[in-house]
Amino acid sequence: MTNALARCAVTVAVLLPVAAFAEPIKLKMAYFSSDQEPPYVSLMEPFAEAVNRDAGGILEIVPYPGGVLGRNYSQQVQQVLDGVADMAWINPNLTPERFPDNEALEFPGLFRDLREASLVFSRLVAAGRLRGYEDFFVIAAGANHSLIINTRPPVEQLSDLRGKTLRVNNQIEGSALKSVGIKPVVVAVNEAALAISRGTLDGAVVSPNALFAYGVSRITRFHYDVPLGAAPLAFLMNRQKFESLPKAGQDVIRKYSGEKATEQFIATYDASNTQVMNDLKADPNRHVIEPTPADLDVLHTVFKSGIERWRNEDPRNPQLWNAVKAEIAKLRSGD
Repeated sequence: MTNALARCAVTVAVLLPVAAFAEPIKLKMAYFSSDQEPPYVSLMEPFAEAVNRDAGGILEIVPYPGGVLGRNYSQQVQQVLDGVADMAWINPNLTPERFPDNEALEFPGLFRDLREASLVFSRLVAAGRLRGYEDFFVIAAGANHSLIINTRPPVEQLSDLRGKTLRVNNQIEGSALKSVGIKPVVVAVNEAALAISRGTLDGAVVSPNALFAYGVSRITRFHYDVPLGAAPLAFLMNRQKFESLPKAGQDVIRKYSGEKATEQFIATYDASNTQVMNDLKADPNRHVIEPTPADLDVLHTVFKSGIERWRNEDPRNPQLWNAVKAEIAKLRSGD
């Protein structure tokens, strides 16, 4: 017995250093653009730091900003699925065939503010109501709001925008603007500034914070503050990779994901958008244009008509619409 115990003690003594110094599981976190831009600074970097701090050496998130793993924004989803990256920031609107139900969140006039849009999106994803997210663990789901039209040519009213070619976030937004004579083109936000400078586009629909983050501010001076819809955005992880992690690793990622991460997105983006709008209005070299009551009437009529057309296009659409409206009602009632 004594000899057996001694042998066990020797075995434990040999194995302990191996366990203590085992390499953590490395997870690649991709960001398609600069590490100075809002999604990376406000959400992705703090998330990685918090997980790495609490993971106890089980895993380590390794950041790859600056497009190191790929600069094509529309390919970020596929990179996560293919294992090029384990997690990445994505724009679902650039791959609408994969996330078809996101349309229900994109209608102009639907949400009061960024907070409402983000929480509705986050809760619908968590409830499994939106197709396309089954292959992912959703770290955060948010929605940029307060989108504005930014143009290089001068504009003073809605009629001045007719015939202009504008970058838009999604087909729903594009359809609404097309109804008032605008030519919409879905373009990744990091490609908009170059297209405007080349004359391919007259301007871009972006949120105030994205206006400066992606260089659109350098070549646009006219900002039409039209009440457009939300632009859903998400921070996704490959689900198979997530489920392959030890439970302790999954738990620490869950700890900093979901609505907690969405609330962080809301706080940062709301503050940034407000500050940028104040800066735009204070800048004598820029023109912030508020729609006239007559222009707003035209826009609201167009937006309402677009919703009705969409509701009748597919039997699933009214169900989606009701789910979105139900979540909005809960938020507005304080639930």
